[in-house]
Amino acid sequence: MENKIIYKEESYKIIGACFEVYREKGNGFLEAVYQECLAIEFSDQGIPFVEKPKLALSYKAKALKQYYEPDFVCYDRIIVEIKAVKILADEHRAQTINYLKSTGFELGLLLNFGHYPKLEQERFPNQNISRLSRIS
Repeated sequence: MENKIIYKEESYKIIGACFEVYREKGNGFLEAVYQECLAIEFSDQGIPFVEKPKLALSYKAKALKQYYEPDFVCYDRIIVEIKAVKILADEHRAQTINYLKSTGFELGLLLNFGHYPKLEQERFPNQNISRLSRIS
């Protein structure tokens, strides 16, 4: 089975928009500032997104009152979680992975605007989805 990057073109566009925000603002701002800048940049670049969507959760096919709220969902299928911390920690990675597990989305991007001297980025393909079922 070939090793293929999930949503390669879409994720490159998202990451490119993040690099543009980082180039303009640098590091040191609050996460909310980067989120607002990124929403502007996504719009400017024509990247479809929903900011802070409320994603439903369930347990044994029953809806929960709790929900997940990632920073962005882009292209109706990519979770984008942003941070503004000195270094990414395992709990940030776990948060992104849990978003994927609970929603069934195939890709999560974790981006850290607080890292110096450059934007920190990590890709998380959803390991719970069988890639074999998608091959024709």
